[in-house]
Amino acid sequence: MDRPAPQARVTARLSLVFTVALAALASPPASASPSSNDWPQPGKPVRVVVPFSAGSGSDALLRLIAKRVSEQTGANLIIDNKPGAGTLIGAADVAHAPADGHTLLYTIVVTHTQNPHLYNKLPYDAFKDFTPVVQLVRSATVLVANRNAPFNNVREMVGYAKQHPGALNFASYSLGSTSHLNGEILQQRAGIEMVHVPYKGTADATRALLAGDVQVYFDGTATAVENARAGKVKLLGVAADKRLTVLPDLPTMAEQGVPGLDIVGWQGVFGPGRLPPAIAQKIASAFRTAVESPDIAELIRSQGNEISGAGPDAFKQIVSNDYERWGAVIKRIGLKLD
Repeated sequence: MDRPAPQARVTARLSLVFTVALAALASPPASASPSSNDWPQPGKPVRVVVPFSAGSGSDALLRLIAKRVSEQTGANLIIDNKPGAGTLIGAADVAHAPADGHTLLYTIVVTHTQNPHLYNKLPYDAFKDFTPVVQLVRSATVLVANRNAPFNNVREMVGYAKQHPGALNFASYSLGSTSHLNGEILQQRAGIEMVHVPYKGTADATRALLAGDVQVYFDGTATAVENARAGKVKLLGVAADKRLTVLPDLPTMAEQGVPGLDIVGWQGVFGPGRLPPAIAQKIASAFRTAVESPDIAELIRSQGNEISGAGPDAFKQIVSNDYERWGAVIKRIGLKLD
């Protein structure tokens, strides 16, 4: 068999080395240029905006979940509390952030299903500016009363309110929130008159109730159960379609003669609009795994809530359905906040 001459072999080797060198220069290592679908990106923190005060029930649960997500993924999750304006401030921040998965919104049902009906003009589009990522928790609200209130259940409270029109103050954690809307539905369905006192977050509303500045409040299940166990409040009724596992002896509002307070709330994670589907799925998986860990799952259930874990597609449909349901309620009440 004929072999190339020595000079030809040297020339071929030099040509090969030159070609490889050019290829290396033209294509830097993948680590130098992360893929647009990488999440989390090395060294880049993930900011999670919470439109509620630090110390609120939603904030406390998120901090536990975030710690677990950090342990799983190595990402540095930073909780950024931006309360006020019925979640508008925090939501607007995320709506205009880069869609790379490193700015997220952890919020409740009000932001995307209630606010669009309550305001003629929002600083965000509830659908175009956000990507539903994962619904983590399904929850109900519980009507609670100051422990010194002269009634012990919904029927007694309605009777008292009818005898003393305008004498009862009811708190909400913001204008147009579920706690506010449930109070409006209660007044309408029971034929009573109360004074609405909005606060900036659940922590402030709870403090007002405990201090006696307000007499009743549709509170989140977690804080309602905690305060009831400590003897700080009275539990009057559940605003849901069924009794809660954690409070099996507490009747629903409908069981006590006030129907219509049965729309279940939720907590979930959103990204900015146009978040790549691959990133949304990675974030959903990380948060779902965290919330399903035994200790966090047990905490959620002990507070009377349910784990969901619905991913991007299912969560998107949930948001759409609740948008229609709350829209009908708000239209019936005739409530506008601007």
